[in-house]
This record gives sequence, structure tokens and C-alpha cells, in this order.
Amino acid sequence: MEFFWYIIASVLAGIGTGLAGLSAATVMVPILIVLCPSFQGETGAYQATAIALASDILGSLVTTITYAKHRNIDLKRGWIMFVCIVIMCTFGSYAAYLAGNTVLSSFTLFLTFFIGIRFLIKPDTSRRNQAKKGEALDWKGVLISLFFGITIGFGTGFVGTGGGMMMLVVFTAFLGMELKTAVGTSTFIMTFTALIASLSHILIHPAIVLEKWNVLLLCMITATLASLFSARFANRVSSRTVGLVTGAVLTILGATMLVLYYRDVLFSIPLVSETLQCFLIFLAYIIPCVLVILLIRFFTDCPSFVYRKILHIVAFTCISLMIITAKSWQAASLTSVLIAVLIYPILLIFEKEPLYARILAEKRPGEIKQSLLLLFFMFAFLTAVCWGMFHQPALAASSILMWGAGDAAAALVGIPLGRHKITLPGTDGKKSLEGTAAMFAVSFLAGLPVLLFIQKLPMPRAILCTMLASFAGALTELYSSSELDTVTVPVVIAVILLLTSRIG
Repeated sequence: MEFFWYIIASVLAGIGTGLAGLSAATVMVPILIVLCPSFQGETGAYQATAIALASDILGSLVTTITYAKHRNIDLKRGWIMFVCIVIMCTFGSYAAYLAGNTVLSSFTLFLTFFIGIRFLIKPDTSRRNQAKKGEALDWKGVLISLFFGITIGFGTGFVGTGGGMMMLVVFTAFLGMELKTAVGTSTFIMTFTALIASLSHILIHPAIVLEKWNVLLLCMITATLASLFSARFANRVSSRTVGLVTGAVLTILGATMLVLYYRDVLFSIPLVSETLQCFLIFLAYIIPCVLVILLIRFFTDCPSFVYRKILHIVAFTCISLMIITAKSWQAASLTSVLIAVLIYPILLIFEKEPLYARILAEKRPGEIKQSLLLLFFMFAFLTAVCWGMFHQPALAASSILMWGAGDAAAALVGIPLGRHKITLPGTDGKKSLEGTAAMFAVSFLAGLPVLLFIQKLPMPRAILCTMLASFAGALTELYSSSELDTVTVPVVIAVILLLTSRIG
């Protein structure tokens, strides 16, 4: 199983190097020290860093060659940084050996996470007044190069990570390089620093080669191939896209590795462990669904309204599943809030990208952000009320299933087959009798099994409760605006279920 994680770590490390000039250790070290038992000993983090640095040698080299072919290297503005970093990385390697595994592991994990956050907040570090390629450094540039060259060099040798990212920031924000030129220049420097730092690590601790030569070889080959492909991709897309992809990968990786690394402490708190379990159930369900959705969007001619409802179905079923499998209402509600808090800023960052509207099939700007925020907070509210106040978790899941399935049916039937528009006072005149009937029927079919087999109501009462709730939901959807039916319909269904299930 460890070899699987070696390959995953190497592939992700190579992608980071090729995309944004990141050191392989930024990605590889957290995975090795958290998921691979053989790297969790006294010198595990040190050995992982050495292997990551060795993987950087060829990975940075092929990346450098790719960027050089596109004339994206500028050594005239980077030579001082190059000299300082090469000299100081040896001292950092020795300091890392003295620091010990605990200090090194924690520092690396937190650094990976914050590097990811930094790229998400500011994916393109280029400044407006960029310097021309080959332009000489002024005295400020020389001082900046000396200061950061010394500090980055020591840091690269110490943790093996962060050097590429820091060089990227200095080259773009302080020395005025364009992003791709900065990436090419930093990977050129990393080729030499990785060689020197990895040799220093191996000379200080020869067991790296003697005990883990097979891991070293596998990681070097895999990371090099991944670097080559990702570097070619990076030179064909915008700098902003490169930054966003890098930030998303590192943030998710860093957060996941931090949770796993400190799992014993976190899991000792019941609510934390239950919330993490709910969140993992959500991820285990949503990730395969997202992959299927992307395949449908880009490789089929699925109509837009059908595709939107597929997204809708994935959203409400994942929360229903989470509620049913959760151990407490607090964990289920907290997970819903956590998902909303995480998703909103991610969508806010990516909504300027051209593919955003296409993937999410937005009708108007900001629609998806608002809908998902309302959706997950509504889930948290229903769970807290139905389960927390009335001790009826099945009713929370049932109300969400009935609304979600019914709403999807209303669109899938009403849009292509709706011939008889409902023009009653207070309605918008766009909804059809066929769509409303479909919502009622499908809501009933979705809710009845939950009330029968999970809530364990007698058959007559289950049929009555589901029928009344389905009718109330369809009626509420008919009179609600498209912006608010995400909240109004499931709340009304939940109220009817709570009232009717307790009568008699």
C-alpha cells in the first residue's frame, strides 16, 4: 500500500514543480510522513525531505528545459539569488538533521497548507511594472536578492519545501519578472539546490540510500515524468489558471495531511471526530460524482436544464446520506456549515475563470454561490430542528429528499412536456401543471420509504404524512420564486412531516 502513496506523492509533486516551480517536498513530504509508516520514525521526515529533494533534481531539470524552450528564464536578474541559495542550502540541511522529526514534520505540513491559501488568494503575483528580460538589477534589487537568497537557501535545506514558492514571490513581486519567467528561473535554481541539498542530506544520513533506494528511484522517475507533462500544460494556459490550480491542490492536501497527522488529538474530542467522519462521507460521495458530472458536461450533449438538475441531485443526496449516517445532529449540522464556509470562497475565487459558468451552468452571475450557501445552511437548520429539537433525524433526511427529488422532477418533466401553464394569482405563470404533478408524485415516492423503513411509521400514517407533505411542497414551490424555493419548500415539507407524524 505504501508504494501506492509513493506514486501519488511523486505525481502530485511533479505537477507542482511543472505548474508553479514548487519544490517536490511541498507535496511529497506531507504525504510520506503522514500516510507511510516507514517514514514515521525518528528520522522519517528527514528521509522524506531527502527523497523529495532528489526527486526535484530531474523534475526541475526537465521543467527548466521546457520553460527555456519558450524563453521563460532570466538569469541576469536571478544570478545573485542563485549563488546565495546554493551556498546556504547546505547549512539548512545540517540544521534540519539537528531539529528532529517533530519540528520538521509540523513545519512542513503547515507550510504546505498556507502556501496553498496564498495561491488561492493571489494566484498571479506579477506586478504591473514588469521588468524587461535581461534588464540589470538596481541596488534595491541587489539587496533584495541577497536577503531573500540567504533566507530561502537556508529554508530550502532545512525543510526542502517553500523555496520554489518563495523564489516565485520574490521574482514576480519584488524583481518584476513575469510569472512564467519566474517559474522557469526558479526551477533552474532548484535543479542545483535540489542536487546540493539532497547530497547533503544523504551524506549526513546515508541510511536514506541504503534503506530506501527503491523508494528514491521510484519517486525520482515518477516526479520527473509528471513535471514534464505539467510544465508543457503550464506554458499553454494563463498564469491565473496555473496559480488557482496550484492553490487548490496544496490547500486541500495541506488541510487533509494536518488532520491525519493530528488525528489522535482531534479524534479524542467526540464532536470533532464525528464531524470529520461526516465530512469524509461527504467527500467519498461527492468526489466520484464530480468526476462523472465533468464527463457528462464535456463529453456528451446533455441539455443544460438536465445537467443543472444532475448537479441539484448530487447536492441534496449527499447531505441526505450524511444525515442518515451521522452519529449526532451537532455533527451533521456543523458539517453542513463547514461545507458552506469552504465552498463559498472557493467559488468566489474561481468564478472569474471562463470554465466556471460552463461547468456549473449558471443562469446569472453569482447564482451558484448564493444557492449553495442557502442550501447548506438550510440543511444545517433542518437537521438542528428535526433532529436536535424533536429527535426525528429521519424527517430531516426525508424533507430534503422529497424537496430535491420533486424539484428535479418538476424541471425534467415541466420544461420539455409542460403544455398547461398555471396562471393562478401569485404565481409567475411559468410553471406547468405537468411539472407540478411530477413534483408531487416523485416527492411522495422519495419520502414514503424513509417514513416506512427508517422512521418506522405504520403504513396508513406514512402514506398520509407523505401525501400531505408532498402536496404542501408542490404548492409552496408553485408560489415561491426560483431564488427562495431552495429554503421555502424543504422547510414547509419538514413542518408538515413533524406535525402529521406526531398526531395520534
